Amino acid sequence: MLFVFFFLSSGVFLNMGGSTVVPSELRITTIKQEPYATTKGTQLEGFCMDLLSEIANKVGFRYKVQLVKDNSYGRQDESGNWNGMIGEVVRGEADLAIAPLTLTAARERAVGMTKPFMQTGISILLRKDISEGAGLFDFLSPFALETWIGVLAAYLGTAACIYIATRLSPCEWSQAQSDKHRFSFLYSLWYTAGALTLQGAGHHPKALSGRVICCSWWLFSIVLMACYFSNLNLSKTPESSRLTVKGFEDLASQDRIEYGCLASSSTLAFFKNSNNPLYRRIYENMERSNSFVSSMDEGVRRAKEGNFAFIGESVSLDLAVARHCELVRAHEVIGMRGYSIAAALGSPIIKNLSVAILQLNEAGELAYLRSKWWASSCISAKAKPSALQPHSLKGMFLVLSLGLGLGTLVAVLELTIKSRRKAAEQQKSCCSVLTEELRLRLRNGDANKPQENVDKEKA
Repeated sequence: MLFVFFFLSSGVFLNMGGSTVVPSELRITTIKQEPYATTKGTQLEGFCMDLLSEIANKVGFRYKVQLVKDNSYGRQDESGNWNGMIGEVVRGEADLAIAPLTLTAARERAVGMTKPFMQTGISILLRKDISEGAGLFDFLSPFALETWIGVLAAYLGTAACIYIATRLSPCEWSQAQSDKHRFSFLYSLWYTAGALTLQGAGHHPKALSGRVICCSWWLFSIVLMACYFSNLNLSKTPESSRLTVKGFEDLASQDRIEYGCLASSSTLAFFKNSNNPLYRRIYENMERSNSFVSSMDEGVRRAKEGNFAFIGESVSLDLAVARHCELVRAHEVIGMRGYSIAAALGSPIIKNLSVAILQLNEAGELAYLRSKWWASSCISAKAKPSALQPHSLKGMFLVLSLGLGLGTLVAVLELTIKSRRKAAEQQKSCCSVLTEELRLRLRNGDANKPQENVDKEKA
């Protein structure tokens, strides 16, 4: 008991079954980088801070977090000395380094590294107009699929209403019987299509009912074309400034945009030490043009400005895409590696930290933290405009529907008035005359004859 009391009073406790001893309060070094560790008031918050809290609860230790003094992750110079967080752990200034520290062979030789808590790779961050080529059906992009379906339904409905109105209206009857100019359904489709393209299609309706329908369709067409060309102009990028970059092969094969990565990073070391001719060519180009950036924020800013592709860790690039809608990450990911926690070489706590990380991964906690801190907000105001949805044009669809309904109703009223007049002249029931008129006018082919001709033949 005295032996145990001596250890507790010295600030050392037994952990996880009593097999490993660690200091009661660990000194943690980290670096400010969204969303891993950011300042909120006097406290730090972020993915790494939440991860550290979960691990501390499982392993059982208290900790104190401090920011790395030189704002660097850790790179070995020519004399073999380390800077950044790795250097602080090596020199004993910190017990643990928790940050997006890439697990590399050089770091593994200098410090102890846990099992990775996140998998990542190397990819490319670009502006969307650089990474996406022109599609075969990009001319359909101004409207959403639902809007195009609505336009098609409006077109067919208008053609059907013109056909019905011109068949019912007494003012259009002789024209409807003409082989050359009658408003058959096919001619109604042709006439409606001509009006939609603002070109006209020959003979126009003479009756009030047909003109009401046509005016409604003309108004709808003008507004529709204005919205289409306006959105098409906003969504298009001039071909002179369009460049398709889908991967590292495309990036290395062009010279119109500059590309670079974070200086003194594992990404730079990957290209520098690679024997792949493509990756060597990329490194030599970056070295020759001195296109390195000093921070992640600078790389994102230059990518947003255009004519620059930022090469970096895929998870960090995913965060930039979630925050800035005009950016996109290339699908190609190379050099898969993991982020780990660093401790002093031979530290007894590494095993317990690795077990805690595996437990959190199996419980889905790591996935939850990833979704929490990588949630998309799309704060950019210069993002590509989205396709117009049907609700954006609901007013014009409503006006068109009212016009079609009014025109059809006027055609029925015109025919009803004529039927009442003829019924009075012939001393017949108005309903019987109206029924006969409807039967004759809605029949197909040249067999359709107006009621006047039928009466003459009977006489």
